[in-house]
Amino acid sequence: MDDAERDTRRWLERAVIGLNLCPFARSVHVRNQIHFCVSNAAEPADVWPDLERELQALLAIEPSLRETTLLVVPGCLHDFLEFNDFMGQGERLLRKRGLEGILQLVGFHPHYEFADSEAGDVTNHTNRSPYPTIHVLREESIEAALRGFPRPERIYENNLLTLKALGPDGWAALDVGPSP
Repeated sequence: MDDAERDTRRWLERAVIGLNLCPFARSVHVRNQIHFCVSNAAEPADVWPDLERELQALLAIEPSLRETTLLVVPGCLHDFLEFNDFMGQGERLLRKRGLEGILQLVGFHPHYEFADSEAGDVTNHTNRSPYPTIHVLREESIEAALRGFPRPERIYENNLLTLKALGPDGWAALDVGPSP
């Protein structure tokens, strides 16, 4: 396991699961249904084959074996706006491949910033990861998880409250950044 995968697993366990930022992550993690893929791409154009391969791989395997994929991109897409543009292109790729409504992409980034927030706002950490990361999810699985979750809109609200209570020092203490 390389540093990028190890750091991403640490972030998942300590922040995403540890702070319950995603109430659905624990069960798939415990069942080893999260696939971690580290891209060797040094340029954004080189990420596309990795993403295409991971989309097809997720579709080809039973959800009981692989529920979701985290494609970690440590070598490029460091600029958040560039990453955000890449994610928009990824959504267009799903539509072009007829995968809209079947798969979904969610972006995590070390400099993630919600449109209505300041860069230093601790609530941005709900979507901050050690490296640019593309989360590939099955729509069917999301829908099934949400059916069993009362008031899913509360997830986002609870995350904001959790991070505000934690504060920047609490986030830093989690030690969920990239390895030195």
